[in-house]
Amino acid sequence: MQAIEITRPGNPDVLRLVERPIPQPGPGEVLIQVAAAGVNRPDVFQRQGNYAPPPGASDLPGLEVAGVLVEGDFSGNNPFGLRPGDPVCALLAGGGYAEYAVAPLPQCLPVPAGFSMVEAAALPENFFTVWSNVFERGQLGRGEGGARETLLVQGGSSGIGVTAIQLAHAFGHRVFATAGSAEKCAACERLGAERAINYRDEDFVTVVKQVTDNRGVDVILDMVAGDYIPREIDALATGGRLVFIATLGGSKATIDAGTIMRRRLTLTGSTLRARDVAFKAVLAVQLYEKVWPLLEAGTVRPVIHQVFPTAEAARAHALMESSAHIGKLMLAW
Repeated sequence: MQAIEITRPGNPDVLRLVERPIPQPGPGEVLIQVAAAGVNRPDVFQRQGNYAPPPGASDLPGLEVAGVLVEGDFSGNNPFGLRPGDPVCALLAGGGYAEYAVAPLPQCLPVPAGFSMVEAAALPENFFTVWSNVFERGQLGRGEGGARETLLVQGGSSGIGVTAIQLAHAFGHRVFATAGSAEKCAACERLGAERAINYRDEDFVTVVKQVTDNRGVDVILDMVAGDYIPREIDALATGGRLVFIATLGGSKATIDAGTIMRRRLTLTGSTLRARDVAFKAVLAVQLYEKVWPLLEAGTVRPVIHQVFPTAEAARAHALMESSAHIGKLMLAW
């Protein structure tokens, strides 16, 4: 098969199209003939040498694919009744930049009705991540703010951001977002953000306080961290939850523990890639039950900025690093 390999840590041009043996599925795994794959920020970190694959995972980048099931072990946990020949999208621990990829069967979901393979491949990484962090760890809609809570999404125009905005809006919550340009802010508002904040010329804490009558927001989804953290604590409502999913601005900050105690705040976070199959299998079932109907109804859709031929993965990585895109970058065979 053809695959995109990281020849050495470095810039996008270290990605090379190579020939590799087709991987063989093990117990509980299936082989997928890949039609399309998503490009995600962790792929960039891995290429740079800053994010090693978990033990046992493929060294090839790529955390999500869509394609057709070829063969594998269908005897175990198969919640969606999948069989060879079925179109699926799948969450991977690695190996997605290839014509064939292996995935645990419980991490494969049916392609939503009416979706292309490219659209389906844009779903797993972002939707698993958002569901796990906003609705499970962040408990949006189940906190002190009641059934209709408020969410602030940092980086609202990213793949994660556009997913979080749409899902929270679809479930009836008030959503705010930050982004780095007027164009990106407008895109966030079209997707359901009540107010998008251009962080280059506005202070998100001030705006959040204004639009919530000085209450603050119930949940913040943060991929920046660093010096954002004290400001985010200030922007939270009493009982609020701050959820970290990345540390693009640095991993350290000074915080006031007294404020956290007095206002009953929760600081939490997670990474998805290294979690076990059983954990991801639960998320897959929750997504199928709660989110797949929204996708099939057109209430929520992936936002795809550009599709690249897989051989041009380096161009996709360069665009990802520029942050000039809105939504997802995709590779297609």
